[in-house]
Amino acid sequence: MSDDLFELVLTGLTETLYMAGVSTVVALLIGLPLGVTLVVTEKGNILESVKIHQALGTIVNIFRSFPSIILIVILLPLSRFLIGTTLGATAAIVPLSIGSAPFFARIIENCLKEVAFGKIEAALAMGASPFTIISQVLIPEALPSLVRGITIAIIMVIGFTAVAGAIGGGGLGSLAIRFGYMRYRDDIMLVTVVILVILVQGIQWGGDFIAKYIERKRYKFE
Repeated sequence: MSDDLFELVLTGLTETLYMAGVSTVVALLIGLPLGVTLVVTEKGNILESVKIHQALGTIVNIFRSFPSIILIVILLPLSRFLIGTTLGATAAIVPLSIGSAPFFARIIENCLKEVAFGKIEAALAMGASPFTIISQVLIPEALPSLVRGITIAIIMVIGFTAVAGAIGGGGLGSLAIRFGYMRYRDDIMLVTVVILVILVQGIQWGGDFIAKYIERKRYKFE
């Protein structure tokens, strides 16, 4: 690998990891309470509220219905307002985080719904508060599933960073388009694709490993 290619790839990889990492944390901070609220407010659950459940579900579905590149473009003015620019990795974090949060919320909702309601009823019978049920029953019981779901969501965020790169967000996506595609650098295209494949495979392996570790540890003490 030539020096110029190495520097370009290293910069692109660093920007991708930066965008994906920060966006994942922010999206999780938004999506986790959203997902939990969607579960506990549905009919028959511990904090039943049909109106809140329907309102949140509608908002989440609206954001999820937008194609990723359109959603990123729509949210770029917010980046300009908060960051002062719409270009670069930091500016891309704003639309990436907001655009990813609804997907995190739905994934978390589906994972939490896998918990047997009988365990919630048992906690209620013992006088547990809703917060205690959420923090000590719902989330711990769904933890392996949550890890796998969040792993999928992180991979999705990496895909979003490639889309953001097409409109000035930086990262490996921008590298592949600006230098690989537009300048006919097949070497850059190939290296970029290989790095993304390795990155995604590594994240998937890590998520599966953590989920299996949690399951083994749980079964060991049961």
